[in-house]
Amino acid sequence: MAEMLTGAPSFYHAQRVSFLGGEGIVQSYKYEAETWTYVVKMAWGPEPKFGRVGGETSVSLDEADLYTA
Repeated sequence: MAEMLTGAPSFYHAQRVSFLGGEGIVQSYKYEAETWTYVVKMAWGPEPKFGRVGGETSVSLDEADLYTA
């Protein structure tokens, strides 16, 4: 049986990261399909005039899509 080698993740829980289209904080991460996948909670911008309509947005991104903020 072949042993699977995985490197350490580049980003960690509660770390601020940026990506194309925004920035946020890493909520969780896991290794799947030979890459690290991160759940990032996006930072809120200024409140619009009509108020907030829902909760915060979280996105799932591959490690290659992230960089440090």
